[in-house]
Amino acid sequence: MRIHSFEFNMRELGGAMGDFGTLFPLAIGYIVVCGVDPTGMLVMMGLANVTTGLFYRLPMPIEPMKVLAVVAIAEQWSPSMVFASAFAMGLVWLFMSAAGVMGIVARITPKSVIRGIQAALGIMLALKALEMMATGWLLALVSLVIVLTLRQNRYAPAAVVLILLGGAVMYFNGTPDVLSGSMFALPGVHSFALSEVWQAMLQAGFSQIPLTATNAVIATAVLIRQYWPDKPVSERKLAFNMGLMNLVVPFFGGMPMCHGSGGLAGQYYFGARTGGANIIEGMLEIGLGLFLGGSIVGLFAAFPLAIVGAMMLLVGIELTKFAKDMTWNWHLAPMVVTLLVAVWTNMAYGFLAGMLLHHVGYRLSFQRSST
Repeated sequence: MRIHSFEFNMRELGGAMGDFGTLFPLAIGYIVVCGVDPTGMLVMMGLANVTTGLFYRLPMPIEPMKVLAVVAIAEQWSPSMVFASAFAMGLVWLFMSAAGVMGIVARITPKSVIRGIQAALGIMLALKALEMMATGWLLALVSLVIVLTLRQNRYAPAAVVLILLGGAVMYFNGTPDVLSGSMFALPGVHSFALSEVWQAMLQAGFSQIPLTATNAVIATAVLIRQYWPDKPVSERKLAFNMGLMNLVVPFFGGMPMCHGSGGLAGQYYFGARTGGANIIEGMLEIGLGLFLGGSIVGLFAAFPLAIVGAMMLLVGIELTKFAKDMTWNWHLAPMVVTLLVAVWTNMAYGFLAGMLLHHVGYRLSFQRSST
């Protein structure tokens, strides 16, 4: 079904499920370890998905901010600290947008560094996927065959078939009992101390900024231009999106959220082409939060990781393919350095290393040519 520029069909549904691999483990950690209410977290994520889908009319992934999530889970932050960290990110990215900082960074970032970021993210997704696939190699191999066979199928998209397969595995494993505690619930209203906002920034917020700038802003804007060259979204708009939603969602139980090139690649790989995918995903998340909030941890934990890993592996491989357009000259060096440093340490260090090599190399080559 098509409504104006939106499509609501099986292909868009498949694309809506394409980035679930990054949502499952971090959402479970926030709920189980940090005690975040699943109802508020899922409903806020769902509303963010619906809003961005309606506004941009494009697939626009909404994901947890990974550095903040990992630190929060590892250090067992309280729910108020989680909410404070989201508010802090809202302030940061609203400032970044208003000051035009991301536009400047995007203009001085060469394609070689962007390709290095994309390839590094693809490799990191693939490595994490292999860990998940190791929990059930046979199921993972079956899932890979399903994806490669049905990825372009409009009536039985691979992601939808895999979700149904996961549901069947859960049923035969006897896990439907997790639904026994389900009941309708609305998100609550939450608060936090201003001191927690600064504390969250010191513990993880400042480390999150460069990763978000590279992956959620610059790389996502580039990927949108590659997939939809007639519908570009500026880095400034992406920063504004993240600022606005992170200023609102923590007061109703939302976690720190961002966009992401990996999530966008996953959505596109599994069929998303319009904002309909975001609206479908958002409605699913709102429904899960309102009606299955008490069971969501059990459902996520029971879903076979091998299936999620198979989906992530192919998305990771797809991201590395963008590096094919790089020519074999000195411009390849910043891409390789960005890739190696990012995989060995983190995305922010990889970005800085690639940028340094590119601009130093450019200056040296300019000096040689002028003498």
